[in-house]
Amino acid sequence: MSEDSGAASDVEDTALEEGEKLPDVEALLCDGEVFTPRRLDECLGDRGLLLSFYGFCFSAPATNWWRRYERYGWQEFPGVPVVGVCRDGPYAVNAFLRELDSPFHVYNDVDAEIAEAFGLLRQRDDMPNASTANRAVYVFDSSGEARYRWLADDDISPQDVDAVEAAVEEL
Repeated sequence: MSEDSGAASDVEDTALEEGEKLPDVEALLCDGEVFTPRRLDECLGDRGLLLSFYGFCFSAPATNWWRRYERYGWQEFPGVPVVGVCRDGPYAVNAFLRELDSPFHVYNDVDAEIAEAFGLLRQRDDMPNASTANRAVYVFDSSGEARYRWLADDDISPQDVDAVEAAVEEL
C-alpha cells in the first residue's frame, strides 16, 4: 500500500491541540467479542486515556503497531486505558482484535465522527473516495484535557514511544 507523504501537514492546522478537551462523541467500542455504544469520556481511566488513531484493521502498519503496544506493556498503564480508533466496521474491528488476541479496545469510526471531531479526517491520495484519520496519538488526563499529541507524517512511520510513555507517566 502506498502512503501519503504529507499526511500530518494536511491536518496539522485542524487537529485537536494539547490543552483542548476530549470531544463529546459516541461510537461503538469493540473489545474483540462485542461492540457497545460508548462516549469517549466513558473510557477515561483514573489517570487519563491514550487514544491511537490508525487507518485500517489488518493493514501491516496497524497489525505491527498494536502488537508493539502490547510488547511495550501499554495495556498495563495504571489508570490509563489505551484505546484505538479506526474507520473499519465493528465486525472487522472485533475480528482484528481476536486475530491479535489483543488486550486493547478499539472504537469503530465508520461514520468518521471521531476523526472529524479531532480534525484528523483526510482523503487518501492512493485510494480514490476513501478517507481515514491521520495517524495520531493523544494522551488525555483524567479531566479529559489533551496533554500530549503526536501526528504522523505518513501511515507507516512509528511514533516516538519514549515521548508517549513520558506523557503517560506525567499524568
